[in-house]
Amino acid sequence: MADEIVNRVASSGIVTFKLEEMLPKEVVTIDVKERLFMEMILKEKDFRLWVKEHSWDQYEGKAVGVFCSTDAIIPTWAYMILASKLAPFAAHVCYGQEKDVIASYFQEKIAAIDIAEYEDKRVVIKGCSDEPVPNFAYVEITKRLVPVAKAVMFGEPCSTVPVFKKR
Repeated sequence: MADEIVNRVASSGIVTFKLEEMLPKEVVTIDVKERLFMEMILKEKDFRLWVKEHSWDQYEGKAVGVFCSTDAIIPTWAYMILASKLAPFAAHVCYGQEKDVIASYFQEKIAAIDIAEYEDKRVVIKGCSDEPVPNFAYVEITKRLVPVAKAVMFGEPCSTVPVFKKR
């Protein structure tokens, strides 16, 4: 009988962590500049009218950032009002542009991971993905895994780069 082929990667007990699965489905931003008089002044009455009439349900399930792209001084309460209207619909709300939204989204999702699942495990953080994952996310997941994992690696289970190994 011929020697049986054994998949050593499958039997190694390595856990693969796929950050791309955490990417938000859709990221949108709201630029307060568009609500300003002459792109400089926020008129409270006009702003509140727009907030009242705006269709907030269009943000259902999306990651949303609110910001102002001009140097206008925007009162903090304006961002708070936007957040209060978005919260019932959006999957995630934060202050910032698209890259800020993605970083904030990853931070929230990574912080919510039950890290006990990775206790004394050899974990590979998958490196290749169809969607770009920001370096920020790799740093965050590494910070979370190092205190509990037996080893943290980067790449694919068949070809990894060692990052951390518990002594």
